[in-house]
Order: sequence, then C-alpha cells, then structure tokens
Amino acid sequence: MTGIVPLRRNVRFQMVWIGGAASRLGSEFTRLAMPLLVLALTGSPGLAGVVAGARMVALLLVQLPAGVWADRWDRRRTLVIAQILQAAVSALLTVLILTDQVQIWHFVTLAILDALCAAFIEPVRDTAIRGIVPAGQLHSAYAQEESRTHAAGLIGPPLGGLLYTLGRAVPFLAETVTLAAAALFYALAKVPRRPANQSRTSARADGEERRRGVHREAAEAITWLWRRRGLREVTAAMMVLNLLGGAFLIPLIVLVGERGGGALTTGTVLAALGIGGLAGALLSGHISRLLPPGILLLAVLTIFGAALAATALPWGAWWPMVPLVFITLSTPSLNVVLNVVIARMVPDEMLGRMGAVLSMGGMALKPFGPVLGGTLAAALGGAAALVVLGGLLGATAAAAALSRELRRFTGEIAPA
Repeated sequence: MTGIVPLRRNVRFQMVWIGGAASRLGSEFTRLAMPLLVLALTGSPGLAGVVAGARMVALLLVQLPAGVWADRWDRRRTLVIAQILQAAVSALLTVLILTDQVQIWHFVTLAILDALCAAFIEPVRDTAIRGIVPAGQLHSAYAQEESRTHAAGLIGPPLGGLLYTLGRAVPFLAETVTLAAAALFYALAKVPRRPANQSRTSARADGEERRRGVHREAAEAITWLWRRRGLREVTAAMMVLNLLGGAFLIPLIVLVGERGGGALTTGTVLAALGIGGLAGALLSGHISRLLPPGILLLAVLTIFGAALAATALPWGAWWPMVPLVFITLSTPSLNVVLNVVIARMVPDEMLGRMGAVLSMGGMALKPFGPVLGGTLAAALGGAAALVVLGGLLGATAAAAALSRELRRFTGEIAPA
C-alpha cells in the first residue's frame, strides 16, 4: 500500500501555492503604488478611495454568482482563464500609464474588471486545495497558504514603493509579469476539473443542473449554512471581527502622529502586522490543533481587543508595535482552522458557492470599518478610539461566549 506523499512533495499543491504567491505578490506591488499614482495625477485622496471602493463593491456584488458558476464550470479552465484575464487587465493599465493616457475612469473600470477576475480565482483555488491535498494535510496546507499571504503583505508594499520610485509604470509592469506567471503555474498544477461525484453524473442530470437558477443555488448554500448550528454563529462573530478589525488602522496612524511619529515611524509600526502575521502563519498549524474552532475564535477576539486597547498605553510612538504583533500572531491560526473546517464540512459540489457566501459574509461589514475608525479618531483622538474599539471587541467576545453552539463548535460534521 502506497503511503501519502508529504505535502512538500505534492507537486500539484506546490504549483497552486507558487501561483497564488506570485499573484498575491503582484497585487501587493500595486497596493501602495495605485493610490500614490492616483494622488499624483489628481491630487485627491477621495478619488484614490473611489478606486479602492469600486473594486470592493464589484467584488461583493459578483462574488456569490461567481461561486455558483465556479461549481458549474470546468474549474481548471476557469482558474487559468480568469488569471490570464487578470494579467491582461494589469497589462492594459501598464500601457495606459506608459503612454500617459491613463485617466481616473480607467482606474475605476480596470479595478472593477480586476475584481471580477478575482471573484472567480479565489473560490476555484479554495476548491483546488481540497481536491489535491489529503484531509490529514489540510492544516499544513492552509498554514502554508497563510504564510504566503503575510509574507507578500510584508515585502510587497515596500518593494512596490521602491519600484514606483524607478518609474510610475514599473510596479504595474511587475504585477503583470507575476500575474502571468501565476497563470502558468496554475496550468501546470492541473487542478481537478470537477468534483468526483459530479463527474460521474449523467448528461441528463448535468443538463438539469445548468437549468437551475443562480439564485436558487445561492439560496441552497445560504440555507445549508443557516442549518449548521455553531458554524452560523461563528460566521456572525467573524463579521463583527472583520468590521472592528478593519477600523483600527486610521486611529493607529493618528495615535503615532499624536506622539510625534512621522511617516517612517508609522510605516515601521505597521510593519509589525506583517512580522507578527508571518510568524503566526508559521505557528498556526500547531496552535490550531490545540483549541477547537469555537474556543479559538473567542481567544482571538479577546486577544485582539486587549491588544488594541494596549496600544493606547502612554509609552511612546513605537510602543504600538508590541501589541500589534500579538494581534497578527493569533489571527492566522483562526484563518487556518476555519479553512480546514469549511473544506471538511461543505459538500464538494457546493464548495465554490459556499466559499463565496462565507467570504461575502465576512466582507459585508468590512467597508464600514475605516469609516467607523476615522469617525472615532476624529471625535476622540487616536488613543481613545483604539480603547473603544478594543472594548467593542471584548464585548463581542463576551456576547459570543454566551452561545453554547459557538463554545462547543468543533467543526465536526453533524446533523442540521
């Protein structure tokens, strides 16, 4: 009997991982370069926000139908084509910048097109991992995925800023190259085209599936989630975590400025998020095995809240680096364990749309986070705003702990 191949020798997974790393790194190159260029061309921070907002809104609107279609279509072809199209969008923007023809409506339009591509890429990548990684290696696989995300977040923006100093189009050209490389690695990975049970269905059944409406299939995924006690409570708590977790950046910047820190100090303090995130990703496989998902979520909420409040301690502009590291040391473990839970609980033929439903739920309140944080910082100042946000996270942890279903949630498949 042949043993299971170690994850490091699972060529298909490593190809998917390298493709994802290349794609994420390319996107991080332009995370800083995009607003810098919009500001340079228009002088308007508001327009820079419009570009980012347009992408987020487009992603929210198309994510659920994209998840449904990802379950219907050839997943390998969908992944490769969507990635090629995303590279083409980046290439078009690069050409417009090089020829000095780029205008604000180009940024908005191409940001929307980029979001449409991403809406298909992410659910297919998630289903691919379950299709090519044995169940016993899912913790390690998702831990490796987390390390990719945080490593790219740590080195991408500063490298993108450096590339921008070489020329306005340079980071966008680099993004185009990395996105094209990602498409190549995805093609080499040969991810499963269809779930095994779907590939065995008759032509008649396949035809009936195509005639079913997108809304009906999306409703099936939402109904499935609602009937899973514990998972639905976890999803609700995650929505609040994403809202409050997305609110602290502006108050933190204000706090560092109030204490005399300049742009360099602020950037270095924020780098603590990447440092902690990368370390947390490396440790996440071990941490996530120590606590069941429900208890781990309560722990992350508590640590996050306490750390945010601790940033307000009057110990100088550099002090917030210490509590910020603790925030991102804990959150990767939660991401890993929830990814494993979804991969194990959700039927294979529903993975795409279920991932879209969960992602939409997590993102639904996220756009309001910066608004909340900015409003609190303007009214109370940076330190007080961070204390309030920390207190709200602590209250969320206390409220979530009252749910017996959440406390006892282990991620095991149970009757609805």
